[in-house]
Amino acid sequence: MHFDFSAFLVLATLITGGVWLYDVVVNKKTRDQANRDKAPDSEGYLAESLLTEYSRSFFPVILLVLILRSFLYEPFKIPSGSMMPTLLVGDFILVNKFAYGVRLPVLETEILDLGKPERGDSAVFRYPDNPSLDYIKRVVGLPGDEIAYFNKTLTINGQVIVKQPQGEYTGPDHEMMRPVINVYEETMGKHRFHTLEQPAKQGLEGVTRVPDGHYFMMGDNRDNSNDSRYWGFVPQENLVGRADYIWMSWDTEESWIRSDRIGNAIQ
Repeated sequence: MHFDFSAFLVLATLITGGVWLYDVVVNKKTRDQANRDKAPDSEGYLAESLLTEYSRSFFPVILLVLILRSFLYEPFKIPSGSMMPTLLVGDFILVNKFAYGVRLPVLETEILDLGKPERGDSAVFRYPDNPSLDYIKRVVGLPGDEIAYFNKTLTINGQVIVKQPQGEYTGPDHEMMRPVINVYEETMGKHRFHTLEQPAKQGLEGVTRVPDGHYFMMGDNRDNSNDSRYWGFVPQENLVGRADYIWMSWDTEESWIRSDRIGNAIQ
């Protein structure tokens, strides 16, 4: 069962805020009148209920978390290696929620258009086949683009995306990707990043055109990524935000913090 944390925050904000507001508007005046001329420790003195006290304490904190998470930045954890070497399993990232427009929490209705994805962005989105799942991939195709992928070569609108060989991959988690994995450097828009290719493995090939209001996504780990080549396009309304920074990285195999990755900007 999928736990909707956004819905929980909205509900918690409404409940704690409602209890606090009801006490201020209805109960406080009656309580103050009853307590007039009585000492706080005297018999018959009326105090705030425990529910009101907790609501007054938690409401500002929950509201702040809701605002930060819904409109500014939301944390996510990387669960798979599909974006290696850019993102590793165990990376914790901050996703810019206003980069692609401000949306209401839970309803996901856009209320302010602040921008659209740019080619090369690392974007978090709700998986079209199961919106309860969040995916992260690189934005390769914009609306109207023709995307072709043959012989491990990506072509966008007839322009081959040049990849510069960087040797064999020997970085984190390389042991779980055998045989040889090669590293390449690519540039898309303002982003320069590395991709991985497995010579002995062949992915799905073909040509497609991105429809209006949709995007074509690919993982940087090209031969080990479940992306738009297999399940199609991502609608604009499924976009969650742009991945900007790594704020924590935990090596799940070695059980230690990768301190060299903390604070790194995501290309």
